[in-house]
Amino acid sequence: MIKVYQEKNMSLLKNIPLFLLVLIVYNVVAFTGEATVFEQSLFSISLVSGAVVTMTTDTVIVLFGLLVMAIEIFKSTRSSVASVIDHALSTLVFVAFLLEFVLVAQVGKPGFLILTVLSLLDVITGFTVTISAARRDVAVDR
Repeated sequence: MIKVYQEKNMSLLKNIPLFLLVLIVYNVVAFTGEATVFEQSLFSISLVSGAVVTMTTDTVIVLFGLLVMAIEIFKSTRSSVASVIDHALSTLVFVAFLLEFVLVAQVGKPGFLILTVLSLLDVITGFTVTISAARRDVAVDR
């Protein structure tokens, strides 16, 4: 009984778009920090060439968004009812990104624009990969 309950909870978590987590993290940082929080240097990396790469809060969140994008592409290879729910929720998350970018001054930054575009690409890629995988499933069954 407990195992069935745990499996249902895990399947619910699989259907939640990870870009929602990125949106939440960005909002927490935007609304709890100062106006310059995204430009703050978190750490620096010295390269062999002598160049120094400074990682800001904004850059780290965008890199987190890229990692999430890779995971979401992997998730989109499923062809099931769960993937349809995931795509619908991903579309809603993209709409939230877009509306927030246009309407909320605290997130009107280049990093948030990049995350908004990544969310759009997640929606487009998700539908494209799922449709392609479903076609292959249908072709194999014939």
